[in-house]
Amino acid sequence: MGGSELSTYKVFIQPQDFSFLKSDIWSEEKVPGYVTIQNKKLDIDIGFRGSHIRKIKKKSYQIEFYKPKLWKGAKEIHLNAEYNDPSMIRNKLSYDFFSSIGVLTPSAEHVFITLNGKKEGVYLQLESVDEYYFKKRGLPVRAIFYAVDGDANFSLFSDLDKESKKSLTLGYELKYGDEEEELFLQEFIYKLNTLLRDEFEKEIIRYLDVEKYLLWLAGAVCTQNYDGFVHNYALYRNGETGLFEILPWDYDATWGRDINGKSMDYNYVRMEGFNTLSARILGIPAFRNKYYRILNELLDDRFNVETIRPQINALYSKLRPYFGKDPYKKDKIEDFEKEPDFICRFIEDRNSYLRAELKKLGQ
Repeated sequence: MGGSELSTYKVFIQPQDFSFLKSDIWSEEKVPGYVTIQNKKLDIDIGFRGSHIRKIKKKSYQIEFYKPKLWKGAKEIHLNAEYNDPSMIRNKLSYDFFSSIGVLTPSAEHVFITLNGKKEGVYLQLESVDEYYFKKRGLPVRAIFYAVDGDANFSLFSDLDKESKKSLTLGYELKYGDEEEELFLQEFIYKLNTLLRDEFEKEIIRYLDVEKYLLWLAGAVCTQNYDGFVHNYALYRNGETGLFEILPWDYDATWGRDINGKSMDYNYVRMEGFNTLSARILGIPAFRNKYYRILNELLDDRFNVETIRPQINALYSKLRPYFGKDPYKKDKIEDFEKEPDFICRFIEDRNSYLRAELKKLGQ
């Protein structure tokens, strides 16, 4: 879907079905409808998506294709309103960054949405992390888990109520796989919390692709997604290696802003991030040194203004003609115009902060 113009998705929902959908914004239920993309009509089921973002006036949607059952190899897609991000590019910029450093990442592309003939504005279409995602890439998959809340913290204790978890799969939703995969996840979480350091170093490589995890950790630390360490990720078990790998998800609260679009200090998230798995891995000298090398290389080659500013400019050039057509954003163009400089200042400050932290360690 490249090029300088955004694709337009024309969504239609019967008025009574749309009224039903709006009657309970927290419902996971979908209603029938259809979408026209590039003159092709597709029958769909559609519902709201997200957590806190359901309360905002510009809704985000999840679409499941009904007839045909797949569209461009996908069974479902997500349409993110990006309402709280004044730039509307943070999610896309994050996904492109993760992809550039070698982390498996969903594809993301800005589109323009109309709903029942009315302009809804600019959205970010996100690829769903499901079995079709891996099939498109020729990657074997045994299981996919979504980290749906803060209990997906790789700990024996709940991040939400600070008590022992009643189940080690709390915080996770099994998207693909069977009950045996849930047992394997429980075994993984139990062992990473209970093994002594020497045993942990030997055992962890039987469950986790450590190098890929360290790449993801470095990406989350650079972009400073505060929620990204115990939430906002997908965990998949590689069908060939049998090891867990991690994919980023919902990265709009990044690049110096939080989930409400408020400014976040460049040093808010420490260099090691935070969750139990990261703490245990970075407690092993060989893994910790590898992480520091990865981070140092990213600061030199990827996470800097020289590399990222052209990407920001390209995204801005693409969105600018459509921003004024977005009924929810057209009065906020002034804020939109300031964001490239804001993001670049964050990159400079964050880069300097992380370099100073590495220097303290003699890296």
